[in-house]
Amino acid sequence: MFSKYDIPYSLDDPKTTLAHREIILQKPFLKRLYQDWYKIFIETSRAVGKGKYLEIGSGGGFLKDEFPEVITSDIMDLPVVDQVFSAEAMPFKENELGSIMMLNVFHHIPKPYLFLKEAERTLIKGGKIIMVEPANSALGRFIYKRFHHEPFEPGGPREIKAGNPLSNSNQALPFIYFERDLDLFKKEFPHLKINSIKYHSPFLYVLSGGVSRSAMFPYFMYGFFKGFEKLLSPLGKQLGLFCTVEIEKI
Repeated sequence: MFSKYDIPYSLDDPKTTLAHREIILQKPFLKRLYQDWYKIFIETSRAVGKGKYLEIGSGGGFLKDEFPEVITSDIMDLPVVDQVFSAEAMPFKENELGSIMMLNVFHHIPKPYLFLKEAERTLIKGGKIIMVEPANSALGRFIYKRFHHEPFEPGGPREIKAGNPLSNSNQALPFIYFERDLDLFKKEFPHLKINSIKYHSPFLYVLSGGVSRSAMFPYFMYGFFKGFEKLLSPLGKQLGLFCTVEIEKI
């Protein structure tokens, strides 16, 4: 018997991305988690105060509903985004963007160094990249290597195979660029500075069921588990399944 989460398309089919978007919107527990992450995006972007606001890889989410000023984009031609382009070659002028927001996107970019060069070019001085990505914590390594369909290779190369925008990935790419190879990052991108990397969310996404299964708990318990996660925040490096990375153009 098939459940409502059994999507009859390949992962790289645009219909799958649109189906995931509908699942997120229809699951209050999961939608609330996205809203909490979006709140960080919005507050950081508005604090910059100028330039255009851009989201990359928007197709599966709903940031535009929360932040109407944002320009949404995706590499796939989807009816829910404003523009279609690759993060490796962005159609913006130098010093045009105030912020670039990404939710679980960086680890799907075939050549992340090309994106970072584009960000360095298009951001205004003081502009920010804000991304939420899988975290290389002790719990993250255990979960992602054993129970997730995407590769997690902290010792892997700095790029991945192109051609399949969702099925090709390495969830450890944020760790590789911003932690493992930090000295190389500083050398290659002299106008970008990593302001912070915060590990968080050890339970909420799993409890929400993600886009693959039903939530484990009703929505009214979201606040309880969020409070519990806050108590565990000092153990983020060990338990966080996600990390929020903030990078500034200097």
